[in-house]
Amino acid sequence: MTSAVAPEKPVLLLDRLHQKYNPGSQLEVHVLKGVSLSVERGDYVAIMGHSGSGKSTMLNILGCLDIPTEGRYLIDGVDVSSLSEGQLADVRNQYLGFVFQSFNLVRRTSALANVELPLVYAGVSRSERRRRAQTALELVGLGDRTGHMPNVLSGGQLQRVAIARAIATGPSIILADEPTGNLDSRSTEEVLQIFGRLNAAGRTIVIITHEDDVAAHAKRIVILADGLIAADRRNGPVHGNPPGLVDLTAAEESTDVWLVDEPADPEVVVP
Repeated sequence: MTSAVAPEKPVLLLDRLHQKYNPGSQLEVHVLKGVSLSVERGDYVAIMGHSGSGKSTMLNILGCLDIPTEGRYLIDGVDVSSLSEGQLADVRNQYLGFVFQSFNLVRRTSALANVELPLVYAGVSRSERRRRAQTALELVGLGDRTGHMPNVLSGGQLQRVAIARAIATGPSIILADEPTGNLDSRSTEEVLQIFGRLNAAGRTIVIITHEDDVAAHAKRIVILADGLIAADRRNGPVHGNPPGLVDLTAAEESTDVWLVDEPADPEVVVP
C-alpha cells in the first residue's frame, strides 16, 4: 500500500483577514471584512475590483507592507506576525518582488543602477549584483539599455526596468499593482508576456488590475467587492503555462535564471 502524499501548503494564505483604519473612532473605515484566500505555489492570480474594494489594501498585506487588524497572513506556512522587523525586511527584499504602476525608479540613475538597488540592500557584492542586474535587464529585453537614464526611456521600457529590478533578487513571488495602468496597448502586451514567462518559469504572481484583458493573462481571477471576495474563477490550471503566453521557447530558456536565491537566514522561514 502506498502512503498518501500530503498536499503542499499554499505559498500565500490569508485567513479571515480584516483591515480597519482608525478603528474605534468615528473615522473608522472597514476595508477588508474577513477575507480568506489561498494561493498555491506557481499560480498566477489577478485581483480585480472597483476603486475602494480593498484590492490595494490586500496587496499591501501580501507584500508585508501593512499588518492586518484581525486574522492571519502566512507565507509558506509561516505567520508573518511572528517575524521581527528585520526578518520582514529580509522577506520583502529577497523573497518578494514588487512592481508598481508608477515604476518608482530613481531619476538620474541608470537602468543598471536602478536594478542593482535591491541587491545593494541585500548585501550582494558589487560584481555579483552587476551580473544579476545585467541578466535581469537582458531577460526583459533591455540588455542594450543598461546605461540609459529613465528620462530617455519609454513608458514600456521604464516598466520593464522596474520588472528587472523586481526579479533581480530571484524572488519566489512577484506582486504587481496596476503594472500596465500607464502603458499603451503594445507595451502592455510586452509586459504581460514577461510576466507570463516568469510564471512559466515557476514564479508565483499576484497582480492587481481593473482591466479585463490584463486579467485574462492570469490563471485565476479573484474579484473583490466591498471588502469581500465576490467571485473566484480559474482561467487555467496552477501547474502549466498561463493563458496568452506566446513565446514558449523564451519561457523554457529562462527557467534556470531565477532559481539562484541567496541562502535564507535560518531563523527566517520563507518561500
